Amino acid sequence: MVTSAPTALPETSPTDTPTIDRGPPAFEFRNLCRDFGKLKAVANVSFAAWPGEVMGYIGPNGAGKTTSMRILATLDNPTSGDAFVCGYSVTNDPDRVRQLMGFMPDSFGKYANMNVWEYLDFYARAYGFKSAARRDAVERVMTFTELDRLATKPIFNLSKGLSQRLGLARTLIHDPQVMILDEPAAGLDPRARVELRELIFLLARDLKKTVLISSHILTELSEICQTAAIIEAGKILANGTTQEILDRLQTGRTTQTKLTVRVLRNAPVLERLLLEQPFVADVVVSANTVSFVFGGDDEARARLLTTLVGQGVEIVEFGGKTETLEDAFMAITRGIMQ
Repeated sequence: MVTSAPTALPETSPTDTPTIDRGPPAFEFRNLCRDFGKLKAVANVSFAAWPGEVMGYIGPNGAGKTTSMRILATLDNPTSGDAFVCGYSVTNDPDRVRQLMGFMPDSFGKYANMNVWEYLDFYARAYGFKSAARRDAVERVMTFTELDRLATKPIFNLSKGLSQRLGLARTLIHDPQVMILDEPAAGLDPRARVELRELIFLLARDLKKTVLISSHILTELSEICQTAAIIEAGKILANGTTQEILDRLQTGRTTQTKLTVRVLRNAPVLERLLLEQPFVADVVVSANTVSFVFGGDDEARARLLTTLVGQGVEIVEFGGKTETLEDAFMAITRGIMQ
């Protein structure tokens, strides 16, 4: 059964990053291949995630994300290779894997004339829960997803955001250790996306679930995922922590950085000062904002800021563009269609 969870969603911050247990992996792909005739939908995919980890699975449409996730969920068989959940093979021990894994597809069926309670109770019965244990399982997932106040609401009357909560509750009903979420934020409004992100964060931090989540909204993944795997044309192009991927992106690049300075007034004065400084090039002025390319290291950047302040420049903002998963995705992938 699902363990107890808070009845309200607490505020989270980057300092609350879930702790990752680096023991045996919670799930793992080993040289996974899936062919459909001559099409190699998944080609020798290998990566793993650990308990308490939220992993982003990134790739364009047709890259092989859903195919490999369906194999992990025991809904398809690999052509070769294997996948494991908590050490159990999806090909040799599919029944055991299904007890340990929950799969939330990008769309899921709803049954007519059912309310929220009846829908979750149906799935609790399907997983073999009986009497009080079944009632407890339903109540716990409804409390966690904050659907308890909507227990008698017909499921066809739920908004898109509440429908996704219902899908998450259904996926949690048997207390899986690994959760696969395929495009869970698709079609959600901004508030619903934030609330779903907080629920996923709590699953990892408080309940120590391992979550594999695919999404086209890369900013969402950047905010919640500690690790990521980037796939294109069935092949893994990069995987690891988000910082490791961004660090690899910098390998071989020049140290030039795009910086922007916003001032209260006298942007032309700032422009003239910048043109006199070392490592500065391509200065562009727009209203009270000046952007430029800077070729120095962090110490040189600090000296530049000190110099500008010492010259009386009234600086409101001073910073550079931070690389994101979206930048990594665009740099690493080539837009290959299968």
